[in-house]
Amino acid sequence: MREAATDAPKTIAALSAEARRTLEDAGVDAAAGDVRVLLAAALDRPAASLIGAGAETVSGGGAWRFRGLIARRAAREPVSRILGRREFWSLDFAIDRGVLDPRADSECLVEAALQHAADRPAPLRVADLGVGSGCLLLSVLHERARALGVGVDRAEASACTARRNAAALGLADRALIVVGDWTEALGGPFDLLLANPPYIPSAAVPALAPEVRGWDPIGALDGGADGLDAYRAILPAARRLLAPGGAAILELGAGQWSAVADLAVAAGLRPTRCVRDAAGIARCLVAETAP
Repeated sequence: MREAATDAPKTIAALSAEARRTLEDAGVDAAAGDVRVLLAAALDRPAASLIGAGAETVSGGGAWRFRGLIARRAAREPVSRILGRREFWSLDFAIDRGVLDPRADSECLVEAALQHAADRPAPLRVADLGVGSGCLLLSVLHERARALGVGVDRAEASACTARRNAAALGLADRALIVVGDWTEALGGPFDLLLANPPYIPSAAVPALAPEVRGWDPIGALDGGADGLDAYRAILPAARRLLAPGGAAILELGAGQWSAVADLAVAAGLRPTRCVRDAAGIARCLVAETAP
């Protein structure tokens, strides 16, 4: 009888309440929002259509799929990983286990890039080091119709993901994605050099949230003993790669702005802007060459 009761149709409200309790018991923050997104995915309908639909019943495959998705989320798999997609800069990006899950905080790099290249009459040349899903490079190309870009990643699988996203967004003819180690595959000159490198100190990686340490590639997180290894590799080459008046636009970890700014100065660049994220953290360094 218990099995029959479990298989009986349930309302959207009852299913949602059951799922929310499951996620809250697993320590998931913002459980209600995750429930709504995953239920919409399971039912293959827009999340907005669930508003006011609590009395509708769900049975059969839809309920089964939903419970499966909730079980994955309760195991701390991020919603974006479950869906295989992430919205960034109002664009849709496919993601997989080989690439960093784009975060909203990184959109400040796109904003800084567009501000630096505002009202530019000539074609814009952009490089993205550690391109991953392609979210930074492709967002800039989407906003600047005359921009051309090169994305570099160490992993062929990641490069393939970026290429698929470029094609899906109609940008494949303006984005070249290559495999290489930071700057070794590049000749320049570029007007913009973008990078969201690994910047978490090695000792801090085990303390990251399960959704991060268990699902993002370790190579996209671990920045070495002090978190600055990638900047030491990128910045000395940036001066060579950037055109006069060009800028390196780098994402930073909390409390790293001064140290990375010092590395930029030592490399012959001039730090000109500190961009803060929504939490007030100095998240982006803009370092320019002489015009």
